[in-house]
Amino acid sequence: MSKIISHSLFTDFDIDLFKAGKHFRLYEKLGAHLTEVNGEQGVYFAVWAPSAKSVSVIGDFNSWDGSEDQLEVRWDSSGIWEGFVPGVQKGAVYKYRIRSFNNNALTEKADPFALFCEHPPQTASIVWDLDYQWKDSKWMKSRKETNGLDRPYSVYEVHLGSWKRHETEDRFLTYRELAEDLVNYVKETGFTHVELMPVMEYPYDPSWGYQLVGYFAPTSRFGTPQDFMYLVDQLHQAGIGVILDWVPSHFPDDGHGLGYFDGSNLYEHPDRRKGYHPDWKSLVFNYGRNEVRAFLISNAIFWLQHYHADGLRVDAVASMLYLDYSREEGGWEPNIFGGRENLDAISFLKDFNEAVYTNFEGVQTIAEESTAFPMVSRPTFQGGLGFGMKWMMGWMHDTLQYFKRETIYRKYHQNDLTFSMTYAFSENFMLPISHDEVVHGKYSVLGRMPGDEWQQFANLRLLYSYMFTHPGAKLLFMGSEFGQRREWNFEGSLDWNLLESKFHSGIKNVITDLNALYKSNPSMYEKQFSSEGFEWISYDDHQNAVVAFIRKGSNPKGDVIVVCNFTPVVRTDYRIGLPRKGKLVQIFNSDDERYGGSGVTNEAKIKIDKEEYHGRAFSASLVLPPLGVVAFKIS
Repeated sequence: MSKIISHSLFTDFDIDLFKAGKHFRLYEKLGAHLTEVNGEQGVYFAVWAPSAKSVSVIGDFNSWDGSEDQLEVRWDSSGIWEGFVPGVQKGAVYKYRIRSFNNNALTEKADPFALFCEHPPQTASIVWDLDYQWKDSKWMKSRKETNGLDRPYSVYEVHLGSWKRHETEDRFLTYRELAEDLVNYVKETGFTHVELMPVMEYPYDPSWGYQLVGYFAPTSRFGTPQDFMYLVDQLHQAGIGVILDWVPSHFPDDGHGLGYFDGSNLYEHPDRRKGYHPDWKSLVFNYGRNEVRAFLISNAIFWLQHYHADGLRVDAVASMLYLDYSREEGGWEPNIFGGRENLDAISFLKDFNEAVYTNFEGVQTIAEESTAFPMVSRPTFQGGLGFGMKWMMGWMHDTLQYFKRETIYRKYHQNDLTFSMTYAFSENFMLPISHDEVVHGKYSVLGRMPGDEWQQFANLRLLYSYMFTHPGAKLLFMGSEFGQRREWNFEGSLDWNLLESKFHSGIKNVITDLNALYKSNPSMYEKQFSSEGFEWISYDDHQNAVVAFIRKGSNPKGDVIVVCNFTPVVRTDYRIGLPRKGKLVQIFNSDDERYGGSGVTNEAKIKIDKEEYHGRAFSASLVLPPLGVVAFKIS
């Protein structure tokens, strides 16, 4: 006999917002909520299933009997089923058994709004709460100032399952273990942020987390929701921001997931040409359905509110923007204007960004977007998509292609390096060397570098130094910061033993110092997204494969002069034009012996001559180390 008690958390206004696609805190209403009704403790369950003719809560509290606790459908055509089950406690395991009007189909689904899930391969949801005493108030109060676009943004991208494994037990580190080891390491190396590859619950390890089933639940692989909160809390207390990968682009068709949820195409688009992704063999959200938009935007708000995330990096935006993305001719249908743009997805992304920036100060959204779609990181009121930043995929591709070349041929390909400056300020760009660049036969970043061992490491130091002095925010995938030799393996740990080598520890040292250089010089970040923050000195010395430029901030006295030598030839008496008189003081040299370099350097202070060069009234003669970057200030 059913124990269900009629109960609702929804108001008429909630329902109106939900139907309009404007309810952005659905997690406060849908899902499983520990509460008290008529003096009894229990759980209020609510699930959206408009094509269902019956919905039951099944779980370990009713022997998984679908006849026991049958929810009641609301009268308002919202498609929401709800009810209170007394006696159910925190930790109870449950699913929804849904009988559909469509062919009488029967599905057993995990709760789309579950706060916690069973450890895969188990697939049920777990009744849980979000109780936690945060201790990051100092970070949250100052976040608006420290997390802005005119602040340093140096991001360490992490896959929690393979960053480091427990040495003796050969298992994942837990969230709480990571809260010690990862936090200390990121603080030591000087990154300003971590970006966590998806932590939302996912069934299949080889998906790296990009095929989600538990959109509101941090994966149970590493602990409880409170354990994950503790990790974020510790990062914040160490002054480190947290960006979460977020995947509104597609989801898997696992039997317990969102696909065919109530026997209909509820979350996915019913037209296979819009609702199925051929590359990933996954389902695509129906961005034109109001309730689905509300689900996704509520999910974004949830992680920012309850887990204090400082940003969301949105995965696979290009696949959302274009109807013909990765589809053969005839496999897609043009929009109402005859174009290839997905108008519903574009509208959704604008609504998402507006909701995020309206509700939270000091957060950022970042688009992984690989096409020339315009104004991705421009405000919606200007006609843009509204993201804070966009990954600079063109820079990543051209730069890695350039560095793969033997140094003798680089003089023929200098445009690969300099071309990025022709569009560097068309968006707020983040320069990524991400996980996608160190898998599937692409080699590690170190493995791409040409030459003997010394040249490989010198090239890697050169690459990172060029990256950190180039305008834009930075992102580096874990292991790259010490020169991981082999490709990333999601099933194993990074090769931490490599740090016993002077060359590998030298790479870590150079990254640490580049982070310090970036953070301590406002000219490197104040105008990193503006053409006012960059000026070429020389970009056309193809023969010597040398470029020189100035990074500029609000105060000209803090400007940084950068010179890059992309060959292994030491260049003495190399003259560059300069903006004013004084003395040049070297503040960074990637060829320092501490980094494993050869130690070729300049004098402590270099006289600036009143001699015209590069179209400037002043100039100085420098020593350029082999495969090196040197940076100076004028005193």
